[in-house]
Amino acid sequence: MSKTIHKPLFLIIIFILHSFTTIHSKSFNFKKQKQTHLHFYFHDIVTARHPTTVKVASAPTTNTSRSLFGLVMMMDDPLTVGPEPGSKLVGRAQGLYASADLKEFGLLMVLNYYFMEGKYNGSTLSILGRNAALTPMREMPIVGGTGLFRFARGYVQAKTHSADFKTGNVVVEYNVFVLHY
Repeated sequence: MSKTIHKPLFLIIIFILHSFTTIHSKSFNFKKQKQTHLHFYFHDIVTARHPTTVKVASAPTTNTSRSLFGLVMMMDDPLTVGPEPGSKLVGRAQGLYASADLKEFGLLMVLNYYFMEGKYNGSTLSILGRNAALTPMREMPIVGGTGLFRFARGYVQAKTHSADFKTGNVVVEYNVFVLHY
């Protein structure tokens, strides 16, 4: 007798779970994943009349540390088509980076690429990862996005295009490889 009581209950639970899964996945409107490659330049302007990156915190030992450990910078950097400062603006890199390595210059990058042009206008990609900024090529993960990049995942490759160690101003070439719906 207990088998007949549990079997209908089991079937009801399965039906409810199936219905929830079907409704839930339809509400996300999943389609076939797209693969997108983006290419742009990131202008980190520390020293200028209107800097796009500013220091917001440092540790008491930051200035004596080889790696500037404890330094935290906030940014709203332009993303452009070319490396020239006057090149067409396609978005902004907004967030922060912090020196998070005691021994070498390694940055924790927490930022959004906010796109302001063309098809991706208003969409964002979120980056969270380590940037060994003094190495020729760096790779960081894409952990999400909004707009046309909803449910994004992928990676970015960063390569320094130019760096002025006196001013701290840097231009970085980015290749972005993203999967999204």
